[in-house]
Amino acid sequence: MEPKKDRGWRFRLHEIIYESATTSGKIFDIVLLGLIISSIVVVMLDSTGQWHEAYGNLFLKMEWGFTILFTIEYILRLICIKKPWSYVFSFFGIIDLLSIIPGYLSIILTGAQSLLVLRALRLLRIFRIFKLTHFLSEMQFLSVAVKGSLRKISIFMMIVLTLVIIMGSVMYLVEDGKNGFDSIPDSIYWAIVTITTVGYGDISPATSLGKFVASVIMLMGYAIIAVPTGIVTTEMALAMRKKEQLQEACPNCGREGHDVNARYCKFCGSAL
Repeated sequence: MEPKKDRGWRFRLHEIIYESATTSGKIFDIVLLGLIISSIVVVMLDSTGQWHEAYGNLFLKMEWGFTILFTIEYILRLICIKKPWSYVFSFFGIIDLLSIIPGYLSIILTGAQSLLVLRALRLLRIFRIFKLTHFLSEMQFLSVAVKGSLRKISIFMMIVLTLVIIMGSVMYLVEDGKNGFDSIPDSIYWAIVTITTVGYGDISPATSLGKFVASVIMLMGYAIIAVPTGIVTTEMALAMRKKEQLQEACPNCGREGHDVNARYCKFCGSAL
């Protein structure tokens, strides 16, 4: 097999930023992961009154440092692909943009009346936690498993909803509208809390028959909790058996998930 030709600095930059399988790509991902975690820690500490009073200025400088670095990263991601708009409107692109715009908006929105707005805008920086999903490319089978199990889980949830409506109505009749079971909606609320094994205890049956019905619902709850887990686990096992996917990102649109022997991107048709 002939070695890949040197396609210029944009191609090398693309390999560093988008290709997690290369050595330079791994180093970039590790550094980026460290910056993301550090920025999230700074946001959390800055929200604490004691830390904010003692190190508020330091946190502000660090936040601007993170904002500048993430801005550079965002621009480089746009530069090294041929269709930057495909990245801008992608999930990761929107999250990356949301993680940097609050810092720049704080420059524009000045004045006493805008201080409350700025405090709300600062909370948007926590969106950087979603940038961590950049490092879950090896767990793509999880999203496939969840999508494959959505229909089964939806049907299962409809059955559970029907069950809690029936059991809630039965408890309303058994308790004769007393002991907290003042209405069918209240009784359904109790059935949901009980069947999920949460058990707040704000409503509880007082009659012997009501306690028996509650015991039945509790036992059903343990069986019901295991069903969605089994569905998702089965789909995950099936997804892992599927053909292994190529981790190389398309240099044109930046998307992954190609077959091992793929020569062209299945999303935009560009050569890999």
